[in-house]
Amino acid sequence: MRRRGVIQFLAGAGIVTVGLASIAYIGGYRLNLTPGEPLGLWRIAALRRPVENGDLVFFCPPVTVAFEEARQRGYLRLGLCAGGVAPLIKTVVALAGQRVEIADQVIIDGRALLASAVRKTDGVGRALLADPGGVVPPHHLFLHSSFASSYDSRYFGAVPDSGLLGLARPILTLDP
Repeated sequence: MRRRGVIQFLAGAGIVTVGLASIAYIGGYRLNLTPGEPLGLWRIAALRRPVENGDLVFFCPPVTVAFEEARQRGYLRLGLCAGGVAPLIKTVVALAGQRVEIADQVIIDGRALLASAVRKTDGVGRALLADPGGVVPPHHLFLHSSFASSYDSRYFGAVPDSGLLGLARPILTLDP
């Protein structure tokens, strides 16, 4: 009898947890567990204007060879974006028409981007190839995180703005 009660309680708690998680997901809430931005609860806020440089955004990566390799290497979490990965939180640092140069650091329209050193290897010594840079194409964004080990446009290049989900708004976060 007692065992049955425990099982019913656990089943009920599981159903409530899944229900609350589903409601939060539908409401645009996401849990960030990666160090590129503060850890914790974030919300995707609708972008009711054109995207601008400096916007902190959620975006779904396109399904490309670079993102598949990043998924296999463990740079990306599993999620519901195409390709089976979770949305990323990055800052927009260049828009269509802006020139991006990538060498030891990122240079946008002739100005060095702070905290943009380009690494040759990842945290376990695997080679990282930098994007060649160039002019950001129409309907694309160049994205960045000041976190030194961030996997961002330094390595995967400009991404289609069709993957933009909205602005990233911290709700309850903790800087590690």
